[in-house]
Amino acid sequence: MARKALGPAALSVVQAVGAAVDGPMLVAFSGGADSTALALGAGVVGGRRGWPVRAVVVDHGLQAGSSAVAREAAARLEAFSIPVEVVGVRVDETGEGVEAAARHARYAALLASASGGEAILLGHTLDDQAETVLLGLARGSGLRSLAGMRPRRGSFVRPLLGVRADTTRQACREWGVAWWDDPHNDEDRFTRVRVRRRVLPVLEAELGPGVADALARTAELAAADADYLDGLAADALTAQDADLGCAWLAGLAPALRTRVLRDWLRAHGVDELSATHVGAVEALVVNWHGQRGVQVPGATVTRRDGRLTVATASTTRRPVTRPASTATDSAASRRPVG
Repeated sequence: MARKALGPAALSVVQAVGAAVDGPMLVAFSGGADSTALALGAGVVGGRRGWPVRAVVVDHGLQAGSSAVAREAAARLEAFSIPVEVVGVRVDETGEGVEAAARHARYAALLASASGGEAILLGHTLDDQAETVLLGLARGSGLRSLAGMRPRRGSFVRPLLGVRADTTRQACREWGVAWWDDPHNDEDRFTRVRVRRRVLPVLEAELGPGVADALARTAELAAADADYLDGLAADALTAQDADLGCAWLAGLAPALRTRVLRDWLRAHGVDELSATHVGAVEALVVNWHGQRGVQVPGATVTRRDGRLTVATASTTRRPVTRPASTATDSAASRRPVG
């Protein structure tokens, strides 16, 4: 993989990885075109900068012959002198469905495999980001949902969010390596697949080319705004007591008030929040007419003597910190990595 051998698509991948990482890398590798290009790009960057690079294939065991597919994918990457480990996981389907359960199992396995300050590289592309924004818009989940997937979240890094999927496939061709197409990525029973195969092509045909790029730009703009508002909410909440004064809350702008309430509830251990939950609690402030209280997951919020209080099974209050991740970002990664 000498520098002179890099074609334009491979060079784009290498440049994207080089701009996103600053040390050892662990690549989440499925054998698909995205993660294959990502792994080979990471190998080039690591070789040039002297950083170790390795990969992990997570075998979810959801398809017949998945272990053989995982071994074959690992062998293709090992031919480029990148160490690969195959890790099997058990996917226990939850109320969120098999996609979410597989994602949770995969991310847990990657975190358990990482060591030595390794950045965990995920192969999501600009196309994936566009799909995520479109899904967030359809759900009506608010600004954070439109912000899509974060380029960096804890140990996880997504270097290819500015790279098209067509580019990753062309990069694989330039490197002379085959890739595996996950049959789940062609099953219309998955919402994300329908968005990719039906919705986005219609938008491109009716509105003109560039829709995916525009959606990705929307994610960047929305992320900047959401981060700023989340920071203001965290600062405002830090100065408050365990209970919140309703008069103070009523004086906040709605965009700030709902974020303060969200973070306040999370600080009391209420994590499974929806916009409906937060809106009901907000009504205790802006539409107060003597309600007894509002039920949220695992707790009850009441208004008493002009202040909001939370009663939970646990009385331990967690420190308020700025959110490092969001439900939107978690839900955004529902297709297999790569």
